Amino acid sequence: MSEETTTVRPFTSAAFDQFIAEHKLMASRCIKCGESYVPPRAICPKCHSEEMEWVETSGKGKLAAFTVIYSGPTFMVEQGFDRKNPYVSGIVELEEGARMSARITGVDPTKPNEIKIDSPMTVDFVEFGEGDEKKTYLAFRMV
Repeated sequence: MSEETTTVRPFTSAAFDQFIAEHKLMASRCIKCGESYVPPRAICPKCHSEEMEWVETSGKGKLAAFTVIYSGPTFMVEQGFDRKNPYVSGIVELEEGARMSARITGVDPTKPNEIKIDSPMTVDFVEFGEGDEKKTYLAFRMV
């Protein structure tokens, strides 16, 4: 990734979504204390520094928590999820230390007892729609 590509983008959700559309899981990292944040932060919550930089994560982590969702937000219902077709959402702790919420793919939501905390995860980009309506969503897949 070029220096110019990462340094010109602000630390906003729009910039984060743009990276997701490019199939890159980026974090903001505090230059002062080294903490990483996903989604990005413009100011470090730990040391309050405004000296942040974009860094690409490994995309690997482990499942810290999860839930099965039977009645989701509109955009998930539009993708075909409902009471008869639930999906899994979870908290993934990245190798870099940041924790984030995302959809969990590659698991059977009807068998939550088979989904194990601390399972290894890898980033998965889920695309929905076509043409100008195409949107890329962040997800994690059990390895």
